Amino acid sequence: MSTGRRSDSVSTETSVSSESEHSALRTDIRRLSTLLGKTLARQNGDDMLDLVEKVRHLVREVPERGDTEIRDLLGSLDPGTAAVLARAFATYFHLANVAEQTHRASERRAVHEGGEGPIHLLAERLVTEADPEEVATALSRLELKPTFTAHPTEAQRQSVLGKLRAIAGILGDGLSEEVAETKLERLVDLMWQTDEIRPERPTVLDEARSVAYYLEQLGRHAVPQVLTVLDEELDRVGLHLPEGARPLVLGCWVGGDRDGNPNVTAELTTDVMTVYADRGVRIQIGLIEELVQELSVSTRLVGVSEDLRRSLAKDRRHLPEVYDRFVRLNAEEPYRLKCSYVHARLENTRARYADGSPHVPGRDYLGSAEYLHDLEVMDRSLRSHQGDRIADGMLRDVMRTANAVGLHLASMDVREHTKFHHTALAALFDRLGELETPYAELDHDGRIEVLSRELAGRRALTPRRNWQAIGDESFRETLEVFDTIREVQETYGEEALHTYIMSMAQNVDDVLAVAVLAREAGLIELTVDGARSSIDIVPLFETATELKISGDLLDGMLSDPSYRAIVAARGDVQEMMLGYSDSNKGAGITTSQWSIHTAQRQLRDVAAKHGVRLRLFHGRGGSVGRGGGPAGEAIAAQPHGVVDAVMKVTEQGEVISDKYSLPGLAEDNLEIMLSSVLEATLLHQTSRVPADQLERWDEAMDVISDAAQEAYGKLIEHEGLPNFFTQATPVDELSMLNVGSRPGKRPGAGGDASLDDLRAIPWVFGWTQTRMIVPGWFGLGSGLKAAREAGYGDVIEEMKDWAFFANLLSNVEMTLAKTDMRIAGFYVSELVDPELTDVFEIIKTEHALTLREVLALSAGDALLANNPLLRQTLEVRESYLEPLHHLQVHALAERRTVDEPDPDLQRALLLTVNGISAGMRNTG
Repeated sequence: MSTGRRSDSVSTETSVSSESEHSALRTDIRRLSTLLGKTLARQNGDDMLDLVEKVRHLVREVPERGDTEIRDLLGSLDPGTAAVLARAFATYFHLANVAEQTHRASERRAVHEGGEGPIHLLAERLVTEADPEEVATALSRLELKPTFTAHPTEAQRQSVLGKLRAIAGILGDGLSEEVAETKLERLVDLMWQTDEIRPERPTVLDEARSVAYYLEQLGRHAVPQVLTVLDEELDRVGLHLPEGARPLVLGCWVGGDRDGNPNVTAELTTDVMTVYADRGVRIQIGLIEELVQELSVSTRLVGVSEDLRRSLAKDRRHLPEVYDRFVRLNAEEPYRLKCSYVHARLENTRARYADGSPHVPGRDYLGSAEYLHDLEVMDRSLRSHQGDRIADGMLRDVMRTANAVGLHLASMDVREHTKFHHTALAALFDRLGELETPYAELDHDGRIEVLSRELAGRRALTPRRNWQAIGDESFRETLEVFDTIREVQETYGEEALHTYIMSMAQNVDDVLAVAVLAREAGLIELTVDGARSSIDIVPLFETATELKISGDLLDGMLSDPSYRAIVAARGDVQEMMLGYSDSNKGAGITTSQWSIHTAQRQLRDVAAKHGVRLRLFHGRGGSVGRGGGPAGEAIAAQPHGVVDAVMKVTEQGEVISDKYSLPGLAEDNLEIMLSSVLEATLLHQTSRVPADQLERWDEAMDVISDAAQEAYGKLIEHEGLPNFFTQATPVDELSMLNVGSRPGKRPGAGGDASLDDLRAIPWVFGWTQTRMIVPGWFGLGSGLKAAREAGYGDVIEEMKDWAFFANLLSNVEMTLAKTDMRIAGFYVSELVDPELTDVFEIIKTEHALTLREVLALSAGDALLANNPLLRQTLEVRESYLEPLHHLQVHALAERRTVDEPDPDLQRALLLTVNGISAGMRNTG
């Protein structure tokens, strides 16, 4: 069977790819840049505009004249002038980025209109390449869940993002040049007078409101539109989306991610859930208000189903005031009357959320199931009385939205470190005094025995009264979280919060501990007849070591009869989360990616052995060092048979605004991921290459990974690296930018530099600011060189046709294109203790090697040779990035000489961080 694609092909998601769109993009960037120059002259004087132009010209002349002149000029500026200059270059990047997003959306829109959209192309393939029964099964279970987090890499304020969205609207509206110019001038002036530096660190509630904005926009617009496309494309080729299918749902961590964030309390989780649920119900209220206008069907002209009549009679008993108000107007328009009842129940639900009153059956909704049932009653009635086309209109859109966002907007996940669960259980077991060895002193096997016996015994371990008097504060907080999960489910429905993720899961006892605590809160019940469970227990594998034992851990979990019964109660689906960030920080990008790939194979095989379906949750970040890169390619690069119609993936940091600010981009991104999941499910269940060939590739990758990890290990184990990193990068100053509520260092971290204390996100962010970008490439060169020397040269050439390897190379090549050792040298020479410069020599040596090895496998003699437009875009950005780097180096040097820096100096420094982040795009 030939599809015209290479054996393991991947989709591509890049910036604009056509010459015409690239030309139009450059025109818009020049237009916005000119407006920025006019604003700068009006607001800060012609001298400041002249300074900006002088700096730009000096940067262009650096190759001929060197960088001494520009460094001297920027180093001589007073802090106030430096701050304004940094703002000018940072604002340029904000404007250039929104122009690029607008043209990317325009280009993708043309692709879809030309019948080349990803779902359109996939539907064509499914008809000829997939078994119809398998397609129907996959469609019934299809569920993509982008899960939004608030990790601190979004350096832009919502106030600035709002202005940028407005600019995008003008660029894409096709207004006359004169009208557009007037509107753009006003917005650029507004941007210049809007402070891009947050005055204080955002709270978790602030982050929740920010993320809720994107979730609400997706729920109102992008999600229903993508599901409409899916429906129509499947119908076009004779396939159908089953009733009740939920191909797209939204998830969120903000308000539930407790690991390392002391600000996330049980009480705060409840408060954040109220924010999401209020917006979720508001979406449905707005849709029903539109629907009541459309469904003017009259019983004078057509009949209705008995189900609808019974439903209306039941509604009248529960909501007599609605009947009294609307019966005169809608006596012969039953669908409008039904919508009025639904609207009243939604309003009552919203009021219940706000005041915390209990659910009243028939008067409000508990979760979306009853709401969907009411919509389905109308849908079936219409279809049984010549109303198919009517049902396929607004009502179908309302049902799609209800399926995707329910009445809660997004399902919240809770995440907590495993140590807190064992601390709580130790307090409970110590109170009973039954164990010969105190719980806290037991090894893993001892805990497994105790917890397995406890789970099977079905007794209540926690006293019903006065349990707050047991243990310390951490114990009480842990139990309160499980109680909060139950209360959220009782208030908003089970679907609002049903996932509990444990960080640093290393053994079966870590999983059983959560199961026992969930049972204590009434989330799990085990009886002689089986189990009932309203929660998914999800281990998170964060390090390369944990990834290697993931298969054994899953096997141990599912081998426990009580836990296996819990999984059966959850539909025989077990979710497992794969962490990209910490595995990269600990082992380097090559070993991290290979460990995640092989872990997925283990998990696939173990799950199959136990008759369980796997739901993989990919904890990807925006940068390549944290698992970033094009989502479609990443899904295509998964091992065969791993994707089984369901997938979760994190969306975080500046990636959220880049992917989801503009409706067109949001729809395209969701469509790419959805089609990729469906393609992997139906067309990649078996290996695309012979087993012996895959075995050769595996052998080569083992050699590459081992050598890459060895090289990376020498770097991170270098005694001088922690101090080198903190001196060379602005990682310590990052906390002043107020980009997130979560601390940059782990709890208990001391004052001395330590990589173990530092979180993976600032680790990546810091390296990116200096242009070394170590997490995105370091080690691959050593790995490839070792494999060639071991005789795998021909195999490596073959591996270019392997989606996993091609994806790794592509992402590293992109990172190398953004890496600049010349600029990195500015940071090292000015900021780092000379005794530590040998660390930089290690980095430069590996960079040269990686560059050489990657180029040897690429299509041309230069990075991104096969994508000249992207290469040109990055080259243009360099002339605007370099001044920010010089300003940042000077500001860091000055900042570190004083205890209390000048406010203008501090501001200049933070503006350079903001500007470089905008210029580099995928920084965290």
